[in-house]
This record gives sequence, C-alpha cells and structure tokens, in this order.
Amino acid sequence: MSEDMFVNPPLHALETRQRRFGLFSGDACKYQTDVAPFAAVRQRSQASMRQLHSLLALHETVYMMGAEPLVVPGLAFNYTLPGLQMIFPENAALPALAAPVELHRLSCENAAEMVALTEVAFPGYFRIRTCEMGTYYGIRIDGQLVAMAGERLAFDRYKEISAVCTHPGHRGKGYAAALVTQLLACHRRDGWLSCLHTGAANKKAIALYHRLGFITAREVAFHRVIRSE
Repeated sequence: MSEDMFVNPPLHALETRQRRFGLFSGDACKYQTDVAPFAAVRQRSQASMRQLHSLLALHETVYMMGAEPLVVPGLAFNYTLPGLQMIFPENAALPALAAPVELHRLSCENAAEMVALTEVAFPGYFRIRTCEMGTYYGIRIDGQLVAMAGERLAFDRYKEISAVCTHPGHRGKGYAAALVTQLLACHRRDGWLSCLHTGAANKKAIALYHRLGFITAREVAFHRVIRSE
C-alpha cells in the first residue's frame, strides 16, 4: 500500500471506495455534511483551498489531515488536534474477549441514538448518516444504547474502526474492548486490515488499543477549517 494513503486517508477514501459520499470541485473534496466532517485537497495550494471553499456552506466546519492547510479568503483555519494513527498488524493474533457480552448489530434506524451517544464523547464528529459508512455494533442496558463502535473510512485494503464510545455511567466494564474485538474479527474474516485514529491526549484509549494488539504507526494532525463568509 502506498504510504501517502496514510498521510491523507479521507482523500483516498473519497476518491475510491467512498466516492458515493463525496462532493468534489477540482482538487478538493469533502464528505456530504450529514455523513462526516472531513475534507481533503489533492495538492496543497491556494487554488485547491478556494475549490474547497466552494464546497462548504456558510459556517460549516470540516477537518483536514496532513499538512497544515493554506488560508484563503473566506476560510478560517483556527485549530489543530494532534492525533495518532494506529494499525492492527496483518498477522497479529486476534484478542480474546475477557467476558461475554451481548452485541447488537446497529442500523441507520438507530441513527438518532447513535448520534446522541457519540455527542457525549466527541460532539460533531458522528453525523446522522455516518451509519451508512460501515457496520456498527452496540451494547444495550435496559434497552438503552450505552456503548458502540463501527467503521468509518475505507481505502485500499483498510477499514477504519471509529466511534468507539461508552456512556460515562457504564465505563470500566470492558465494553469498548468487546466492540473493537468484534470488528477486528469481522475484518480478519472478510479480508480487511484494521486501522483507527485517536487523539494523542486520549491516554486511556491508546492504552486499550495497545492491549488489544494495535501498534502506533505515526503521529497525525486534524486541522479544523471553517467557511467564515
């Protein structure tokens, strides 16, 4: 796999396996707003950023990976979130579940409660149609969705595990590990390789992923860009 695909996964996902979710203008592309808040440009130039500007609604916020974006009139770049890109090695042994837990396959009929749960952990990243990007599993307690995880970006042989979250009142019970383990097993069965992204400051999540067998591949940055006018 080409190394540059990992530098800017949203670009390669939108140009290949997830093109159906994209909006395009020249060298710029973005996910439809109700699908995911990610955008990309094929080359770092003011021309491509002006093309991106044309794809955004007024005050719309998107995140870009890779090099720091150039500023053009009408686009404000005001924040960078340091992150890590993690890979599950192709030949690594799958983790074993410490204790059985019932997992429920989620669908877009569950989109509203999926968005509500993710708002607790990372507001704005999970949208009403993010559920269309892949397979999602959840854990329910007394009928309430209290934990979930699923797939987001897909490019080349890789699927990204994402939206790993547990309601604060139900943490510490191994739910995240069970959900990620389920997705890893599905990827291995179906011939996919697994990757994920997490904030560099999220030490608990990073420790969990390392325990499950992920390795840190590289540091990455998520740049927040807003159409200001």
